[in-house]
Amino acid sequence: MIIMKIFFAVLIVICIIFYIMYLWDFALVLLVTVSAIPVVMFITMLITKKNIDVEIAVPNDTVMKNEDFPIQIKITNKSIFPVGKAETFIDYSNIFSCEANTFSLLMPVQARNTHDISFRISSKYCGIVKINCAYINIYDPLKIFRFRVGKNVHTEISVMPEGYDINGYISSSDRVNDESNTFSEYKAGDDPSEIFDLRGYNQGDKLNRIHWKLSSKRDEFIVKDYSLPVDIPCMIFLDLKIDSKYKLPIYDTLMETLVSISQFMLENERSHSIVYYNSMANNFIEKHITNIDLLTETLYEIIRSAKENAVYQPPQNYIAENNLSLSTFVCVTSSPEPKLLEYMGDNIDADIKNAVVAVTSPEEVENITAGTSDVNIIPVLIGRITSIKDIEL
Repeated sequence: MIIMKIFFAVLIVICIIFYIMYLWDFALVLLVTVSAIPVVMFITMLITKKNIDVEIAVPNDTVMKNEDFPIQIKITNKSIFPVGKAETFIDYSNIFSCEANTFSLLMPVQARNTHDISFRISSKYCGIVKINCAYINIYDPLKIFRFRVGKNVHTEISVMPEGYDINGYISSSDRVNDESNTFSEYKAGDDPSEIFDLRGYNQGDKLNRIHWKLSSKRDEFIVKDYSLPVDIPCMIFLDLKIDSKYKLPIYDTLMETLVSISQFMLENERSHSIVYYNSMANNFIEKHITNIDLLTETLYEIIRSAKENAVYQPPQNYIAENNLSLSTFVCVTSSPEPKLLEYMGDNIDADIKNAVVAVTSPEEVENITAGTSDVNIIPVLIGRITSIKDIEL
């Protein structure tokens, strides 16, 4: 572009000298024509700049991590002048990361037309990925002038965490929500309010479980199996306070630990609550999870509630505001402060209290101590959710 400007400047000087030395009409016409070309290019590009719209389009605003997803840049030129070259500068980054990936794209844009260009990216970590069109440089056909359009056009993609199989087991509990009508679809129990199954009599069955009316019709003893309530008060608290330079990997590990534990509980018919601090709403949110769809919806809300430099309230604040009586309490955290663990041990009425702690190295595991025998410490190395072993829920 600088070369072309120098070229036309030299050409105009030559035309002026030519006009001075030779007083022909042709020399005047040549001087006017050469001098008018940059002016015309400038005016046409100025008009074009005011008639260009830029948009970033995505098919879905939710994707899975490590999954390529398409991004489309749409440049609409409503003017009658074509753009010889449009140079688009794109950057994208996770809101929990200070590092941004940057690249550029080249394309022509015809007059009165929309030009689409697509590219694919992926994210190694879950969270919100911001995709930003920093600016687009447009050039006239002779590449004398350059104008910037489409500054800071952006969109966001929610990258969902993955769930992993963990090594754990579900404990039995007498703490049942008496007002619940949720029962196991696979196991019988002792709740007479709901019949799980009807079957033939076996030696040792209680007489009060015989279905006498049905038995008289079939000429054999038919026994009622009662249902097993599965609405056990359980809670997973997600503590998103992260004091580490590895903020993004730890955030990813916390989210995937939450997903893995929640999926394990659902697979074993154990409904539960997920509690987290919503920095945008400035309060604690509690979601009751009974199926995978509710879990997915809650994960999306947690991710969308995140923001840069957010301040998260500690679990102690929620515990202090609520009288918790639970079968299982799990705190997923990366900040296992002794005060938190002691507070959990002293102020939560629960049969099982777990602190699942995201750590960056095996050495860090050795430094974690509960400070109380009431809380089980389960370390999980960042990026290795399957390292969760023998967790009781």
